[in-house]
Amino acid sequence: MILIVKWIVYALAIIFTAWLIPGISVANFWSAMLACVVIAIINVFVKPVIKFISLPINILTVGLFSLVINALLLMLAGWITPGLHVDGFLSALLGSLILSVCSVIVSKL
Repeated sequence: MILIVKWIVYALAIIFTAWLIPGISVANFWSAMLACVVIAIINVFVKPVIKFISLPINILTVGLFSLVINALLLMLAGWITPGLHVDGFLSALLGSLILSVCSVIVSKL
């Protein structure tokens, strides 16, 4: 039950991010729900590999390269998910920052 509530709240966070950032758009609530699933799959399977490969760059930048990775993965999610559109890197960077803050809040539920 709590997993479904977190899923819905995270979908609302994606809609909020799309409302706040001009370069991100979500077609409807169901697209946001699908985007949650796609982002979760990307975070489970792709993100650890990318973080491991980019570890030297991440160490040199004191972890700031993680922001770039998150933005690129959000762009990947926008490319895969029908109904989610991310215009450019700056929109993805700002959107990933907002989604990161929202995901911390959702994880506290």
